Amino acid sequence: MILKDKSLSTSNYAKIKAGQKQELDVAFYLRRAFKDHSQVFVFNDVKFKHNGETAQIDHLVVYTYGFILIESKSITGEVAINQHQEWSRSYRGQWQGMPSPIKQVELQLALLKSLVRDNAPQLLPKMFGKIQQNFGGREWHSICAISSNAIINRDNTPKTLEERLVKSEFIADKLLDIMKLPASTPNALHFFSTNTRPWFSEESLARICEFLLEQNISPNLQEPSYVSAYISESKSVYDEALITSEQTITTQVKPKEALIKDIILTCKQCKSSINLQPLSGRYGYFVKCGNCSANTPMKMPCPECSSSNTKTSKRRESYSLVCKDCEISTPIKL
Repeated sequence: MILKDKSLSTSNYAKIKAGQKQELDVAFYLRRAFKDHSQVFVFNDVKFKHNGETAQIDHLVVYTYGFILIESKSITGEVAINQHQEWSRSYRGQWQGMPSPIKQVELQLALLKSLVRDNAPQLLPKMFGKIQQNFGGREWHSICAISSNAIINRDNTPKTLEERLVKSEFIADKLLDIMKLPASTPNALHFFSTNTRPWFSEESLARICEFLLEQNISPNLQEPSYVSAYISESKSVYDEALITSEQTITTQVKPKEALIKDIILTCKQCKSSINLQPLSGRYGYFVKCGNCSANTPMKMPCPECSSSNTKTSKRRESYSLVCKDCEISTPIKL
């Protein structure tokens, strides 16, 4: 069952559009495979906060025995992973390093696991009316779904990583192999069977899914259904026009200049936004307040995706905040 569709962005940045297309492709295959499945619940594009940290999961599958997180990665060309688990990809004949999507999704998995464990009393009923259940023994998996037109160099890829890489069109087969679902939903009789996998009851699954929907941070975008995004089943899933066409995406389009606004720095001590002198030091670029002499770093979380994986860039007399995750550069106004 599909419980959450992807929130579509109107960004004109090529890399963001390519990433969105890849996520829509994976969401399409998940919908085809599990939209009527009683033991599988799919969330596309989930974002939540816990313990002061933010996680954004491309695709989350909650099923009878546990959780599967899927990181969608748009890659054109070839991707290779060495024995040190370092990723690289080719682009226009040139090889360059890239962050590991597997490491990224593992961090998201850890935060999700912490979130549900901390809320176990409200998500899992007590056994025999006395013993509080926890998430021990439940299955946790994380995989990476790569563009169908990419080439995966599997020759030197560590076996443990190779098993977690899959092309978009094979995502459903991969999930079914991981989940190994029974023909019917487990019940109390499974205690006396050979099945030793702890499972979620229908009540627990309902509570968990409702909780995750409540935790999700919704963007200020209209969420279209995939009925409109994929209105013609006879058309190819790879048809770019099907995904980006205004006729198939019901998101309200905003002017480009309204999408990215300048960052207006203020002094961390006196909150003034004037009389700030830009300087550089041991820990990067910062501003010195002419009113109270306090120093305020220019580095901050990305205003677009909230990622802390950012850096401050200078070009001539202009500064900008560059996000390494969504790859958006936001001007800093002094």
